Parts: sequence; structure tokens; C-alpha cells
Amino acid sequence: MRAGNVLMLIGVGVVVVGALVRFAPGLFAWFGNLPGDIDIRGESSRVFIPITSMIVVSVVLTVVVNLVGSILRNR
Repeated sequence: MRAGNVLMLIGVGVVVVGALVRFAPGLFAWFGNLPGDIDIRGESSRVFIPITSMIVVSVVLTVVVNLVGSILRNR
């Protein structure tokens, strides 16, 4: 598969995820509210560190990239 086709597939994936976030926000209500996400609120400030959410995103992206890589390698 050529690089242009891969870039188009990535673009379609980004558009699909963007549409899901825009039109079905309830699907991602869990994101940022997992145990391990740090949320410190003061009177005039807020610090949010989504540690657990970023670990979940990292695992999902690792699996997807490895699957795509193995599919492209076998061609």
C-alpha cells in the first residue's frame, strides 16, 4: 500500500473519531474520569493530569499501529 493511501485512511479515521466526539459525546464521557486521573482544583486555578486516560490511549494506539504494521508487512 502506498503512503498516500495510508495517509487517506488515517484522515478518514480522524474524521470518524471527530464525528463521534461531536455527535455522540456520551461515548467518551469516561475519558478523563478514570481512577488515577489527577484533578486538583483551587479557588482560582485547576490542574488536570489524565495519567490513566493517557495509558489507555497509549495501549489502544499501540495495538492499532502493531495490527496495521503486521497487515502491511504481510503484503
